[in-house]
Amino acid sequence: MRMHLGTIGTRAKISLLLIGFAITSCNTLKRVGEDELLLVKNTIYADSLKVTDEDIESLIIQKPNSSILGYPLRLNLYNIAKKNPDSSYQDWLYRKPKRKDRLDNFLSEKQVERLGESFLVKGLSVWLKRIGEAPVIIDTSNTRKSLERLSIYYGSKGYFNNNTTFEIDSTSRKKRAKINYRILLGEPYTVDSISHSIASSAIDSLYALTANESFVEEGKQFDLGDFNAERERLASIFRNSGVYDFQESSISYNIIRDTTKMGQDRGMDVELNIDNLKRRSDTTLTTSEYKIHRFDRINIYTDYLYSERDSEQRFTRYGNYTIFYHNKLRFKPETLADAIFFEKDSIYRDLDRTRTYRQINNLNVFKYPTITFEEDSTRTKLTSNIYLAPRPKYSLGMGFDVTHSNIQRVGLAFSPSLQARNLFKGAENLSLTGRLNVGSSSDPTILDSRFFNILEFGADLNLDFPRIWFPFLNTKKIIPSYTLPRTRISLGTSFQQNIGLDKQTFNSILSYNWSPSDFRRNTVELLNIQFVRNVNTNRFFNVYRNSYDRLDEVADDFEGDPALTEFFETPEGSTDPRLIIPEGTTGFTQAILTNEVPSTAEQLQEVNSIEERRIRLTENNLIFASNYTFHKNNRNGLTDNNFFQFRWTLESAGNLLSGFANFIPFNKNDDGDLLVFSVPYSQYIKSDIDYVKYWDLSRSKVLAFHTFIGIAVPYGNSTNIPFVRSYFAGGSNDNRAWFPYSLGPGKTNAINDFNEANFKLAFNLEYRFPIVGDIKGALFADAGNIWNVFDDQEDPDAVFDGFEDLGDIALGTGFGLRYDFTYFLFRVDLGFKTYNPAEEPSKRWFRDYNFANSVLQIGINYPF
Repeated sequence: MRMHLGTIGTRAKISLLLIGFAITSCNTLKRVGEDELLLVKNTIYADSLKVTDEDIESLIIQKPNSSILGYPLRLNLYNIAKKNPDSSYQDWLYRKPKRKDRLDNFLSEKQVERLGESFLVKGLSVWLKRIGEAPVIIDTSNTRKSLERLSIYYGSKGYFNNNTTFEIDSTSRKKRAKINYRILLGEPYTVDSISHSIASSAIDSLYALTANESFVEEGKQFDLGDFNAERERLASIFRNSGVYDFQESSISYNIIRDTTKMGQDRGMDVELNIDNLKRRSDTTLTTSEYKIHRFDRINIYTDYLYSERDSEQRFTRYGNYTIFYHNKLRFKPETLADAIFFEKDSIYRDLDRTRTYRQINNLNVFKYPTITFEEDSTRTKLTSNIYLAPRPKYSLGMGFDVTHSNIQRVGLAFSPSLQARNLFKGAENLSLTGRLNVGSSSDPTILDSRFFNILEFGADLNLDFPRIWFPFLNTKKIIPSYTLPRTRISLGTSFQQNIGLDKQTFNSILSYNWSPSDFRRNTVELLNIQFVRNVNTNRFFNVYRNSYDRLDEVADDFEGDPALTEFFETPEGSTDPRLIIPEGTTGFTQAILTNEVPSTAEQLQEVNSIEERRIRLTENNLIFASNYTFHKNNRNGLTDNNFFQFRWTLESAGNLLSGFANFIPFNKNDDGDLLVFSVPYSQYIKSDIDYVKYWDLSRSKVLAFHTFIGIAVPYGNSTNIPFVRSYFAGGSNDNRAWFPYSLGPGKTNAINDFNEANFKLAFNLEYRFPIVGDIKGALFADAGNIWNVFDDQEDPDAVFDGFEDLGDIALGTGFGLRYDFTYFLFRVDLGFKTYNPAEEPSKRWFRDYNFANSVLQIGINYPF
């Protein structure tokens, strides 16, 4: 009976919710007057063809109210607000005799006045109006202005004789209407002939060299955009060919067209004019011929402060550079010269100026530089003055965070740092960063009774060079300075206490990176050495509880065996004997594997599988790798939502050590693996491809697609991939319907605590849209899985054998909310298991598609 009433209550709540939405939907016309029409749609037709270009649609002044999946949320929020909350409150206050007097006596007159200004009375309405959207009422004056814009736009495309009209369609629904904009284009005008008039002989010569590359061509339809693009092209050519003071405003066009010849000639005569340089003073305007400028002197001021500009300075010459300084020169002249792309007797180029700014900033030892130019009397020679203000040689920092995770209830993280700049006078920067994290864990296996019972600490030492450092090799010709080359030598270590197996990690990296352009970046890690030591391996079954439960389930069949009694204990308050950790788990495993106690083939296989995983995850790892990563994208700024990103990584590990094994007698373990410092080194080859594509839809809506393909193949000295180099699935940046490490491998049902493998496929599609203000929404679909391939895993459900295993790709769908804090984005996603390959084939679709089995993921910034 209680269940019945509960069901009725739930249904009633759902019904009330639906009624509430219905009432809100009916409220859409609340602020629309009797003689007014709510704009619901705009449609543009050009010669009867529907126009879907967002740039053209943006020319229309009045646009319909925004909606989310067809629902006008912001409009209805606005309608909920009281139109005049002040007068409404006063009406309510005096509606009944003596109401105000009673409130005055109960609260006080001042508090009654404040009640009218409170959030619930007035503030809520103000807030709803602010985040909401007033109804868009059709205003024909704005409609006519929109027609003018459309006419001008199509005129800029050569349709000078276009004709525009509009019609209001109000027949579909009450007090709602659509507007149809119709443009009769007519015949377009084309460029008939092109001539030019150039005042400067230098400019005339430069123009002749690239005239055939012009955006404005004879026989081509007139397009104002081509003229603007050509003006920018010419200005860039001139300013990169020695004319440092060229003004884009010097370029103009004379366009002659005869609009009287309707239906006849549509040709246009175009004349390009490039005037001389114009200089304006307070009283006069002078003109002078543009000339090619070459550098005569290049001055570098290494410690320039405006307050000390008139103080005495010393100088030294390095090549054709003059370097000024106070007291002592703190930088190697070669380092400064490598950052400057101006050379004596070379012509001025804007490109060199940009590269100089970028490289000086890349040194990270100066504040933003200032570069000025001075002409000589002939206006052909330039003096470049480069003013540099050094950053402090030493700087200290301290970071502090309060953290929470599945490992710790609360944690305090400290990260002190020290940075030393220009260490060897060549803009080498040394940074030392420490890490200390103390936390409180409720893990019952931790015997430490103190509140802060877990600890992690470590340090990283990084040394950066603003060049490619490679012994006995000059790399400047291969990787020039303008690519912003950097070399990094990194040493790091970390220690854990009462966390997992209490890992100790040591790593060392020698890496290079350079960027040939703003859209391409190369990274090479010539050496990436990582040593992982597991200190407390006896805690394996405390940490990996799934493995313990599987082993204990097998052990249940042997509880009565006298030879195994010592391996069991019965927890207080329970009647179920459990294996003792670690003595019982170790003893029982050895008894089964050595056939000391008879077992079935299935029991032996299960225990052997668990033991192999225990050995793999508790053994120490030595990874001696090299890798290369290539990044490419075409994104123009943070606001660009129509771009792609591509990343490819190739990593190889163990080959150098295998080469040394040919003449160094390495020791071997019982399995025949070569040992370095008593640890078998890992040998594998690994490659990842990561691709992201964004499509900018209308009105701040974005469709984002992401794909990831990765494979790591062990060979030689290894039969599997180290845990730290393997793949996992699930989580806030992967398949959001599964928690991290809980998906796969293959169609296995997450049999381990941390499920990982060496082959991964991931595909993500997300539709992002605005909701209210800085709150945004998303609908997503995540597909993918991990598998074992070419390693020692034998479980057929976890191994990828062929294309038929693509049927094990999991699918999660869901929705999310984001709040944009400008500098970062806070994200909450709710994922539903849509297709779960771990279920029986007949139950894979939508079996757990409900809120009870949904997964809440929290993240920072977009997942891709």
